[in-house]
Amino acid sequence: MTIDLEKLNSRELTSLMKAAQKRKALLEKRPPVAEVRRKMLAIAKASGYSIEELLGNGTAAAPVAAKRVKRVKRAKLGKVPVKYRDPDNKRNTWTGRGSTPRWLLEKTARGRSVADYLIPGLAKPTARKTAPIGKRSVFKQG
Repeated sequence: MTIDLEKLNSRELTSLMKAAQKRKALLEKRPPVAEVRRKMLAIAKASGYSIEELLGNGTAAAPVAAKRVKRVKRAKLGKVPVKYRDPDNKRNTWTGRGSTPRWLLEKTARGRSVADYLIPGLAKPTARKTAPIGKRSVFKQG
């Protein structure tokens, strides 16, 4: 923090000097850090603890008891056989679940279709998110 003393008027300089004197008096009242550290180590040792156990990983605050949060169990999806395979690299596969992998995005960006990478005889194309599966197609005229 730098303060340009040339730009301050008399009142601002006086208030700055008072604030500095208060801070100096506070710092002079405090015991030295080494003394406080020695006392803390002695108290912790007498109680059977180490400073690391009390303060954690270098933090200055004592650990606070965390509230228990019930976690909602999600239904695990079963394993699915691979539907898509890259003919250039056999390790690149995709089941059709989750986001489209990068290798398939790169290939489809060049004009190829996702259906071109289906494993023959094993897989059917994955339904699009915009497909009308489960949506009403007949509406009453009223």
